[in-house]
Amino acid sequence: MSVASKRPAAAPGAEAPAPASRPSLARSLLRTARPKQWVKNLLVFAAPGAAGVLSEPAQLGRTMVAFVAFCLAASGTYFLNDALDVEADRQHATKRNRPIAAGHITTKQAKIVAGVLILLALGISAPLNNGRLVAVVGAYVVVTVSYSLWLKHEPIIDLGAVAAGFGLRAIAGGAATGVPLSNFFLIVVGAGSLFMVAGKRHAELNELGDSSSNHRVTLGHYSDAFLNYVRATTSGVAITGYALWAFEKADQVGNQFWFRLSIVPFVLAILRYALTVEQGGGGAPEEVVLSDRVLQVLGALLLACFAIGVYAG
Repeated sequence: MSVASKRPAAAPGAEAPAPASRPSLARSLLRTARPKQWVKNLLVFAAPGAAGVLSEPAQLGRTMVAFVAFCLAASGTYFLNDALDVEADRQHATKRNRPIAAGHITTKQAKIVAGVLILLALGISAPLNNGRLVAVVGAYVVVTVSYSLWLKHEPIIDLGAVAAGFGLRAIAGGAATGVPLSNFFLIVVGAGSLFMVAGKRHAELNELGDSSSNHRVTLGHYSDAFLNYVRATTSGVAITGYALWAFEKADQVGNQFWFRLSIVPFVLAILRYALTVEQGGGGAPEEVVLSDRVLQVLGALLLACFAIGVYAG
């Protein structure tokens, strides 16, 4: 009896499963651009929003340009990072499905798209505020590319490099609109960013287990205890900094009650995110923000307190 004759016959009316179709190039490019992560770029609205200038059409337009510039720059660096990390990503349970790691986009194509997106980001930033925005976008690209090439292999420095990306987004809003940035504001952004990055590393460490250092070298240097310490320290600094910033803003502009009240949803949002990390989430901060309804409500309350304090004060 032949091998073929030993195979069970298909059930009447059943069809053989169709082979998985290869996604289109356009779809693969969009996936690599990671539009879900553009939510991080909303940080550019923080400084001009707190200063109460978003009601001015010109300032709102400048902030929108900063937002678009960071979306382009961030997506460009994602293409470059994935092209450089293609072999490491193929060892990761989920990252191996990324278009470049899966072979749907070549590394050459990815690098060309990265260059085009980064140049577009710098090009639209250049005319704003005497080139201050293009300097911030340029600094973001330099830090992110340096991270992809080298800094991600250095323990502690890798945390700072990723956190710097968040900080530069927040600084970009001030650079685009000419809004001066409070020292307390920068402390909140910096500490809050480190808090989220430590949560991301914690999730990666638990997800990958003993093979974590094969995917990311620095994970071999971190432990749960150390990352818990980083999260505890940075969350405390962020909460203290925000409280001081809220009181500072209350003395400068708007209704003092609403600025002070905003401290409550901010603290609860930090604690909610900390609980999510402790329960195994936090590997993708943008996914947490987009999926956690309680966190979204707390964010809406925080924005409402600030908006009322600034614009109805």
